Amino acid sequence: MAEHEHVRVAVIGSGFGGLGAAVRLRREGITDFVVLERADSVGGTWRDNDYPGCACDVPSHLYSFSFAPNPDWPRTFSGQQHIRAYLEHVTDVFGLRPHLRFDSEVKLMTWDGERLCWEIETTRGTLTADVVVSATGPLSDPKIPAIPGLDSFPGKVFHSARWDHDYDLRGKRVAMVGTGASAIQIVPAIQRQVGRLTLFQRTPPWVMPRVDRAISGAERRLHRALPFTTQLRRGLLWGLRELQVQAFTKHPDELGLVERLAKRNMARAVKDPALRAKLTPDYRIGCKRILLSSAYYPALTQPNVDVVASGLSEIRGSTVIAADGSEAEVDAIIFGTGFHVTDMPIAERVVGADGSTLTESWKNGMQALRGASAAGFPNWMTIIGPNTGLGNSSMILMIESQLNYMADYLRQLDVLGGRAALDARPAAVDDWNRKVQERMKRTVWNTGGCTSWYLDASGRNTTIWPGTTTEFRRATRRVDLAEYEVIRKAGAKPADADTAVRQQSEASA
Repeated sequence: MAEHEHVRVAVIGSGFGGLGAAVRLRREGITDFVVLERADSVGGTWRDNDYPGCACDVPSHLYSFSFAPNPDWPRTFSGQQHIRAYLEHVTDVFGLRPHLRFDSEVKLMTWDGERLCWEIETTRGTLTADVVVSATGPLSDPKIPAIPGLDSFPGKVFHSARWDHDYDLRGKRVAMVGTGASAIQIVPAIQRQVGRLTLFQRTPPWVMPRVDRAISGAERRLHRALPFTTQLRRGLLWGLRELQVQAFTKHPDELGLVERLAKRNMARAVKDPALRAKLTPDYRIGCKRILLSSAYYPALTQPNVDVVASGLSEIRGSTVIAADGSEAEVDAIIFGTGFHVTDMPIAERVVGADGSTLTESWKNGMQALRGASAAGFPNWMTIIGPNTGLGNSSMILMIESQLNYMADYLRQLDVLGGRAALDARPAAVDDWNRKVQERMKRTVWNTGGCTSWYLDASGRNTTIWPGTTTEFRRATRRVDLAEYEVIRKAGAKPADADTAVRQQSEASA
């Protein structure tokens, strides 16, 4: 980086959120920005998660930007390699390469109240920015549980998001820890290679069939020749999921039919009553994310697979021991145990106006105004922030809504003129969060009887959005200056802020 480099906007991360922000900045006419990426290529979670069988559980045409439709998706549910290639394509088509700073992990971001800018320390130098857009994403930092004896295990250990492709699994005795979205893809992908596979399951997931197929050449030619057909396909996929939202958010009892279908799916593949009992959840479907696989249950019935209906509790040498006392000798341990979602490590590296870190500010739970702005952290926004996750649709829809909010945020700074910053008012953040949590009370994620990664340490759901994507799009269409304190450099007229708020109110009247 250039010495004393200053940019208008610094974007952190180059996954869907970061690249989407970069495209939107260019479309808004803003070219004075950088994208800071700790790795050596773009892709975010779709770069890091390249384990065997990795694929998306959202249909391809919905899991892509509306402004960058892809008529050539090869399958209805795309694999990791196709999604990563799509992100590389977006990077090239929209001319983002000059803005990328690879191998630039952010070590610390500190708000400078005198200069009204962020000082950003990275592994490749320091720069300053008027605005920071944090798009590190909640699925970026793997979580490995503290298992007694893990440090002295003599075999191979890795997380699903840090797959060791140099390690040959053929003939090995492997422990798979976890039964989330990654594990149900990994298990059938490696089951035929390994000598023995022991699956440690704390909580069984609800699994529905994955209705995946190759997209025909005729379909792709149609989408290329008539682009509106791609948009139509996307719209139908979106609309179906919007209709499902009420069952998740207001009427969880309506999910009983889906539950019966899931049990029927299991019964078709798993004939052993004892194994079926192990695999049957005791909570309402939808409380944890509904997983899609047509290969998971058949893999679990194979003679070289053992399902331990208990979590891994201890390791002694090469022996792994479950909480129920069962033991297995293994050569490798693969953790499919998720990510730091409600305790994102990036929050420890953000120091706000009063010298506190974002982690300290969120000690009682994450919360941000409209999922983007945290009180006490001026000109800092997050993409996929608190309560912006989805339990049944595409996160790209939420990302694009937050990009709308980001764009208007920057426009409002332009309207204010001069050196200015916006800091979310604590009352506005509290009011937004109170309304979100009130709506959350009757959702399946809070009433379904499960413990999920959606919940923080105190049991609050700080992850999921309790409504439709349409509602969120409306809520993030524009920035309401009344929800922010306008900060100016010393000597600026305080009346300017009131005037801007009044002008905005008059314009929207």
